[in-house]
Amino acid sequence: MKIGGNNYRTIWLDGGGEAVAVIDQTKLPHSFEVIRLSTMQEAARAILTMQVRGAPLIGVTAAYGLALAMRVDPSDASLAEAISHLARQRPTAVNLRWALEEMRRHLQPLAVNHRAQAAFSRAARLADDDVETCRRIGAHGLEIVRAIAAKKKPGEPVNILTHCNAGWLACVDWGTATSPMYQAHDAGVTLHVWVDETRPRNQGAALTAFELGAHGIPHTLITDNAGGHLMQHGKVDLVIVGTDRVTATGDVANKIGTYLKALAAKDTGVPFYVALPHSTIDWTLDDGFAIPIEERSGDEVLQLTGRSATGEVHVFDIAPDGCRAANPAFDVTPARLVSGLITERGVCPATREGLRQLYPEGQCAA
Repeated sequence: MKIGGNNYRTIWLDGGGEAVAVIDQTKLPHSFEVIRLSTMQEAARAILTMQVRGAPLIGVTAAYGLALAMRVDPSDASLAEAISHLARQRPTAVNLRWALEEMRRHLQPLAVNHRAQAAFSRAARLADDDVETCRRIGAHGLEIVRAIAAKKKPGEPVNILTHCNAGWLACVDWGTATSPMYQAHDAGVTLHVWVDETRPRNQGAALTAFELGAHGIPHTLITDNAGGHLMQHGKVDLVIVGTDRVTATGDVANKIGTYLKALAAKDTGVPFYVALPHSTIDWTLDDGFAIPIEERSGDEVLQLTGRSATGEVHVFDIAPDGCRAANPAFDVTPARLVSGLITERGVCPATREGLRQLYPEGQCAA
């Protein structure tokens, strides 16, 4: 994707491979800054503090973090300790665990003195695979958008609503939920995107609006509670969201507020799709309510970060002193509310049978 006319991925090797560079997403949209991760601990901190976020990107960052650990100490003990430490940083997104297990399987059989180079090569492969996976998700989602566009009057836009950020900033490139939007826009389909602000961290306002604007896709920022109203008045043709974990039966864990969008879409007859790569499917779980839900600091609810009229970025308190806040970061949308899952292998029903048709090897993974 492009920022200021320049092509970017969200993560890349820097300084001749001495460090890993990432876009610091906590500074967007007011400042575009790149930071260097030189140690496994720095990679873990970037995941925990959401300098990098989004399930696919978390997984790739963890893979590179493990490679940084192997450069310092490639022993079996170091491998196990680094995997355990990185896996603890974010509990909900299954991609984190998936990427680390992929790295373990690749590195464990190797001689210790070969592990560091192999780890960096494998992490780079995971990054490249994510780019291609997201491109394919977009190609399959494009057909859904085209089908809706074909029923529209000439020049009338397809109105898509999305929640949180499942864009290229959440992946290595393209994104999951946004990939169909980018590909439809590039193919000449007239689009307009309703962007949920996505409190409390405002990933929609800060990130989705930022990247859609950089790509030239028309969009409008809305409050999180406005989506149902827009659906009732026929102003939403399609909802596409991402996900941090999908069970073997099609239940979906995504950013808090997704469930309410799915309810509104069901009530108003608006198609509700979830875009995901294979690495987001948790074949070990049948019940979405068994997914661990991350509880983040109440400060995220009690405060807002914004830019003043003089251009300075400040953190503002928005609640009375002493007010308590709960901050569950995700909710679960039952499969019955999901119109379909958009994957790199095609679109399927949000059911065990639908997933197994696309991923027959899932039976072996369960």
